[in-house]
Amino acid sequence: MKTAIVTDSTAYIPKKLRDELSIHMIPLSVIMAGNVYQEEVDLTTGEFYESVRVEKDLPTTSQPAVGQFAALFEELSEENDEIVSIHLSSGISGTFSGAVQAGEMVESIRVYPFDSEISCMVQGMFVLEAAEMAQRGCSAETIVSYLEELKETTRAYFMVDNLSHLQRGGRLSNAQAMIGSLLQVKPLLHFVEKKIEPFEKIRTRKKAMKRMVDLLAEDAKKYDHLQAVIIQANRENEAEEWKHELQQQLPNVTFRISHFGPVIGTHLGEGSMGLGWMKKE
Repeated sequence: MKTAIVTDSTAYIPKKLRDELSIHMIPLSVIMAGNVYQEEVDLTTGEFYESVRVEKDLPTTSQPAVGQFAALFEELSEENDEIVSIHLSSGISGTFSGAVQAGEMVESIRVYPFDSEISCMVQGMFVLEAAEMAQRGCSAETIVSYLEELKETTRAYFMVDNLSHLQRGGRLSNAQAMIGSLLQVKPLLHFVEKKIEPFEKIRTRKKAMKRMVDLLAEDAKKYDHLQAVIIQANRENEAEEWKHELQQQLPNVTFRISHFGPVIGTHLGEGSMGLGWMKKE
């Protein structure tokens, strides 16, 4: 069996790595100042954060059309036997639903959609695991079964500098955003049942980041090896320093650095930081 791997742009997997592992990517879009940009295609993350600073209106985002998925699936059917299509949480986007619909429309190949129930490079780690398994000749059923197992070991927490982006984008309730801004807290957020929910209210950025590390350290004691990712919103130097510190503290954890790209950055805002991890065999 030859299994193709598809994901969307919110996994933020570098193009070089996608090319090496034959990962196919469907982009989501950002609408700024009346222009539509496909993230990771015609808008870089740096350009996005620069534009947000000067535009008075917040950008908006849109999911891929079902037809984009269907066209890619048809194309992949020419050289593959099946497809695993891995996407950001269905609780915050209709992208996964689009992949499901397209899979039902295309009769030339069997599509196995997988809801990561998360986003960014934590979603990307599912994709990388799937791609490596596909290269070893694993079937789609075997891959999806393993990804479901990995979900049980997956955690991710993130903090935002300003709750207004989440509130205005409808990803967090007005009441929660108001309470956060009044108290000047840096709430830790996480995904619960596919949606973004507050985890804990923490007063300072430093304490919020320390709390994320404490949660990772708890899991690092349970497993021989974890893979983790630091996710930053235009805070590359801070992320590099943090990675250096964490590598010293947690030798059985492999770290990488990624970013909140334009689509997710629209909802979280510049300055956000996240930490996510899962088991690594």
